[in-house]
Amino acid sequence: MTSADRVSTSRIPKWVRSFGVQIIAALIIGLGLGLLAKYTGSIEESPTGLGATLKIIGSSYVSLLQAAVVPLIFTAVVSSIANLRQVSNAAKLAWNTLLWFAITALIAVLIGIGLGVLIKPGAGTGIAEAGQYSGRTGDWWAFLTGLFPKNFLGLGASTSVVDGTATTNISFNVLQILVIAIVVGIAALKVGKAAEPFLNLNASALAVIQKVLWWIIRIAPLGTIGLIGNAVAVYGWDTMGSLGKFAGTIYIGLILVLFVVYPVLIKSHGLSVRQYFSGVWPAVQLGFVSRSSIGTLPLTQRVTERSLGVPRAYASFAVPLGATTKMDGCAAIYPAVAAIFVAQFFGIQLDLTQYLLIVLVSVLGSAATAGTTGAVVMLTLTLSTLGLPLAGVGLLLAIDPIIDMGRTAVNVAGQALVPTIVAKRQGILDETLYNAPRTEQPFTDDDAAESAPSELADTRA
Repeated sequence: MTSADRVSTSRIPKWVRSFGVQIIAALIIGLGLGLLAKYTGSIEESPTGLGATLKIIGSSYVSLLQAAVVPLIFTAVVSSIANLRQVSNAAKLAWNTLLWFAITALIAVLIGIGLGVLIKPGAGTGIAEAGQYSGRTGDWWAFLTGLFPKNFLGLGASTSVVDGTATTNISFNVLQILVIAIVVGIAALKVGKAAEPFLNLNASALAVIQKVLWWIIRIAPLGTIGLIGNAVAVYGWDTMGSLGKFAGTIYIGLILVLFVVYPVLIKSHGLSVRQYFSGVWPAVQLGFVSRSSIGTLPLTQRVTERSLGVPRAYASFAVPLGATTKMDGCAAIYPAVAAIFVAQFFGIQLDLTQYLLIVLVSVLGSAATAGTTGAVVMLTLTLSTLGLPLAGVGLLLAIDPIIDMGRTAVNVAGQALVPTIVAKRQGILDETLYNAPRTEQPFTDDDAAESAPSELADTRA
């Protein structure tokens, strides 16, 4: 960065350079453009120029995030396991992390069940009965067999022929990549000194991938305009109206978890609620608009370390693990309310055993959501376990993107919360850093690195 660049940047008000302000501004602009597109005739099947532009911007941003998912998960998980060498009582930390993942998931799913029973979102919707659902489904056997990788990269390919033209799509299984990374990481620890070159290379690759992701994250306001605008243009208030009771129930549950349960847990551990939210908010905002815990991972880890005071060696283990398995929104509140919605819609009475199954599936099966956008697999897993009609999934897909925004925001907040709580309980939380004033600019040190890399390297050593 040249001196001229620094001078011009300094003339821009600090509040304008704030990442949070940029995201909020993008939300408002996206909402306005989305409404404009919708009421000028843009529909999903035949979008107007504005509607098509919003769709391209939004989908391109998500594609950029997804492109980095595979290398990010592998390098982050391998590095996080290797970093446990630097933490005393690593096994105890890992156990406590998983325990608090389960505790917070249990609280969230109980809230979801309570709201579903109290509000009855599936009763009297006025929606015509859905036809047979033919989309992706989830079941326990598929979940278990899906853990075993078919190749080292956890990749798959499918070919479809339309009008004589063959198209091959490459996909990845996040669970298989996670399993591969865990096995490789543990093996590297067991090998010891001979694995040091590999671990150093992995750490270097992770740093490069995270730098690329930072560049992608820094254009999040532009992606936000496209994502929000397209969601409003395609789904709008008409679709929301028919399922408004269900959407409202979900968001009530998400708000209760984010602004009641999490603050109670933070306060009960002697920490400032205000400092927690001011620290984690940039990641929550990005999770809301990107709908991807994995895509938000670099920012979540950064705020957990540098704003909440969790030691890097522990945060680099807990946050990547949470990004793939810690889903209070997608895997706890949503499937609980959605399963009750489907039962009420089809006039099926749930008994105590089925409610207990909802709890069990939500606490143990959250890894099925895999940190990417959407929670359809988790929902079908819950419905199939309860023996409820999978046709009910089709009813809820229309507003899934809008609900997924809130779900992912809560997921991300929880992925930073648990490491903070565990670090506090184990006496390794840097409370001075936790209580320090916020700069509200998560990219400050990256700007410093570009202008004075040698100084930054010295401070990080």
